[in-house]
Amino acid sequence: MMIELTSEEQHLLDSFERGEWQSKGQLADRTQELQEYARYTLESQKDLHLVISENDWEALQILALAEGISYQSLARSILHKYVTGRWSLATGIS
Repeated sequence: MMIELTSEEQHLLDSFERGEWQSKGQLADRTQELQEYARYTLESQKDLHLVISENDWEALQILALAEGISYQSLARSILHKYVTGRWSLATGIS
């Protein structure tokens, strides 16, 4: 079974296969961050329904793609960092 890709997905795949992607070189930090995501996933969860603008939703998807995670995981991470004081709306610093 062959999966059909959108033109954008095909462009990304072609770019990756040409070796145009480079690691950010922060594997240890990224590994710790992903382990935290996994830990949060295993914890008890509650559903949250949000209505956001289409522009914000598209931007969230693009950012998540760049990070290699789902847009739900990215939104969950942003919210978690905010409520735990690791990120501030005033400063935008994590």
